[in-house]
Amino acid sequence: MDPRRADLIAALGETTGKPAFQLVLQRMKNSSEGKEVLLERPHVVSAQVSHAWDLPESTFGSAYARFMGSRNFSPDDRPPVRFMDTDDLAYVATRESALKVIEFEQMFVPMCALSVVGGSSRFSRKQRALFFQHYLPWAVKAGVACTDLMSVYYEKHFHENLEDVRRKWGIIPCPDPKGKNQGSI
Repeated sequence: MDPRRADLIAALGETTGKPAFQLVLQRMKNSSEGKEVLLERPHVVSAQVSHAWDLPESTFGSAYARFMGSRNFSPDDRPPVRFMDTDDLAYVATRESALKVIEFEQMFVPMCALSVVGGSSRFSRKQRALFFQHYLPWAVKAGVACTDLMSVYYEKHFHENLEDVRRKWGIIPCPDPKGKNQGSI
């Protein structure tokens, strides 16, 4: 499978992760903010979040915009969901998070684990060691410690201070492997 083919990656996630998406949907229905997300069904697309570039640097929205921009990501890049039985499940699949290890810790979607295994196999020996010794332990700890991120209405928090958001949601920033935190989202 070509990792540059977002449509194939998304299709694999949808076809292997249906039970996990059903569990996530139930958790969202059990959360007041998750219910609101399901009711309003916001879509994280450029037209809805482009204002994040204009927010003060200390805000969650500004950090989101810088993160996406620094990696040349677009919120419009996710292909449409094709393999879910209901509109609710399709919406949950559309809203899924991008950090695969944290996704797996919170969602148990097999595709997340496959992404980790497949992606890390392409690393050099040094990169693989760094990933398994530094980033993987952080992601597992972060995924277990933070709030249920699928039930968060991100768009309503863009204006909030990034550090306040991290505290509120229990987000553990990834430490810099050289000992300095680079201020990632």
